[in-house]
Amino acid sequence: MIIIIGNQKGGAGKSTLALVLANYLTLEKSCPVTVIDMDYQQSIAQKFEKAKILENAEPYDVVPANLESYPYLRGLLGKNEKAVVLIDLPGKLDDDGLIPVFNSADLVICPFSYDEFTFQSTVLFTVVMKRINPLISMVFVPNRIKSNARYEIMQEVDEQLSKFGRVTPVLPDRIDFQRVSTFYTPVSLQPVINPVLEQIYTEHLYGKHEITGRPDTGTAG
Repeated sequence: MIIIIGNQKGGAGKSTLALVLANYLTLEKSCPVTVIDMDYQQSIAQKFEKAKILENAEPYDVVPANLESYPYLRGLLGKNEKAVVLIDLPGKLDDDGLIPVFNSADLVICPFSYDEFTFQSTVLFTVVMKRINPLISMVFVPNRIKSNARYEIMQEVDEQLSKFGRVTPVLPDRIDFQRVSTFYTPVSLQPVINPVLEQIYTEHLYGKHEITGRPDTGTAG
């Protein structure tokens, strides 16, 4: 199963959410996971290398990659039919190299916040994704949400995004998210992240993580 964590808006928390999900799937659900780090900052790959230097046992592999190398990587990863592949996307939409990534995915997890600019970017990302891969399932995760966020705006945004997919419970803005690594999620985060991750797992992965991604069928244009 191939899962994209993406949003063209920078600072949405894609990489941290990818790490939290990878830790959850491997440590809590015993799913074999490979993370493909396509983000420009390569923050997940850097954390992975740092953990190896510290001789921490890694529960999953992290592969630094770019869009050009994805078709080759997918061929290799596809040989393990039980694997869950998490892809941390670069924050852009203007590259044809995204098309095979979008086409191959089974699920998109899109972190967002409730400001107007991020909402517009999230909708644009969603429309492009659905145009290329109309059958893709989408999950929207309100991320890094401050306690003073206006309920009326949150309600309106959730209503609009619900037309494209499911909106999860909110992930609040917590300093402990900065401590997430490729082998550890702080226990203090469990009460806030578990409802989100359980919803994603139950609705999209439970009983399905041994299924391979479906063949490429979508086209751009």
